[in-house]
Amino acid sequence: MNNPLYKKFIRGFIILIIFTTFINAQNVNDPLKLDTKTKIQTVNKIAKILKENYIFPETAKKMDVFIKSQLKSGAYDSIDDPGKFAVTLTADLQSISKDKHLQVWFNPEEAKRMMESQKNGRDSDQEKRWNGQMKKENYGFKKVEHLSGNIGYVDFRNFASPEYSKETVASVMGFLANSDAIIFDLRMNGGGDPEGVRLICSYLFGDAPVHLNDLYFRPSDKTVEYWTLRKVDGKKMPDVPVYVLTSSYTFSGAEEFAYNLKNLKRAVIVGETTGGGAHPGDDEPVNSSFVMNVPSGRAINPITKTNWEGTGVTPDIPVKSEKALEMAEILALQKLAEKTKDNVQKRSFLWMIESLQASIDPPAMDDDVMKNYAGTYGERAITFEGGKLFYQRKGRQKFQMTPISGDTFMFKEIDYFRIRIDKDSDGKIKGVTGLYDNGTTDYSPKTE
Repeated sequence: MNNPLYKKFIRGFIILIIFTTFINAQNVNDPLKLDTKTKIQTVNKIAKILKENYIFPETAKKMDVFIKSQLKSGAYDSIDDPGKFAVTLTADLQSISKDKHLQVWFNPEEAKRMMESQKNGRDSDQEKRWNGQMKKENYGFKKVEHLSGNIGYVDFRNFASPEYSKETVASVMGFLANSDAIIFDLRMNGGGDPEGVRLICSYLFGDAPVHLNDLYFRPSDKTVEYWTLRKVDGKKMPDVPVYVLTSSYTFSGAEEFAYNLKNLKRAVIVGETTGGGAHPGDDEPVNSSFVMNVPSGRAINPITKTNWEGTGVTPDIPVKSEKALEMAEILALQKLAEKTKDNVQKRSFLWMIESLQASIDPPAMDDDVMKNYAGTYGERAITFEGGKLFYQRKGRQKFQMTPISGDTFMFKEIDYFRIRIDKDSDGKIKGVTGLYDNGTTDYSPKTE
């Protein structure tokens, strides 16, 4: 792990939170009881670490004063559970800093390992174990998919170090290489390594380096610039439309990815405002029982000259996160429909858009109306079961019907086919028409 900044993001938020939350859950009922001496020592050491490392010295002083005043006033006297003490300290520190990266954990095992590492140097065994765990998680990549309309989709949960993940990244980006649009789903992504952010961004620009972001670190008083790479393993896609899905859970390095692409006008951000964490940090052992993450740096975007700390990344298209994928697909298909001169292809795009719009805002259907649609239509049958309509052709699979309008239904499993209920002038059902995305139809009269 040659990159000294690796730990600053990869141990940030989501992965570390998951790991240490599990550890804390185990230790909340630990028989160890905190004594006054340990509390005093812990508070004083946290104040010292913040004074030496926290990105904003004045804020560090305010936190120092506050937690010491809490200690002196007796606010911590009744807390003898170390897990609760860590949670309380985190809340008190964040009440002053508003910094979500700033965390304290009760984790004796990790504290001991880190103290030994500080004393003896790099812990290669720990790095191997960490990489082994990341590998089992496929370096954060949960799903890579080819959506209708030749839209590439990738759901990934963290940005791993390229030192270990570059082959997996190359494989994922190779899968997406022939897409006419790409959707990056960061709704469950809590951050990671800035080098990982740079690597994936590099696939989305040309060979000329593009300035993505800077990270300033207070302890070293140095700024590290991040530019796209001239060369990547595989094909670059500088002209493919890109859409990034976000939620309030999206955090840290994932926010940087969205913020970079948004300000470079390289992607459309769809979803919710993100969590608001732009201060990378490192883990520090407080003592033999507690560990804390200390935000020692801050992001500086070369375009805005600021970052997303405390505000989050605001989406270009605000929509509830659970509807963000469908909305991004609609936006991508609309762009493709505007671009194509092929009328058959355009009709197919518009067909898909109509289905997605119905998925986002399905029309309400009355039970009595749906019951009236049930019946046999030649070899086709429609049944009403459990408040839903189902369609089945003789000898074939049964599919749930999803309404597009009051009389037209689509099927999630068959995106090229729909059913329309046909009525006479008096409103009596006379049959059904099968509708196909290529414009053809077939009619079946109602037989019973």
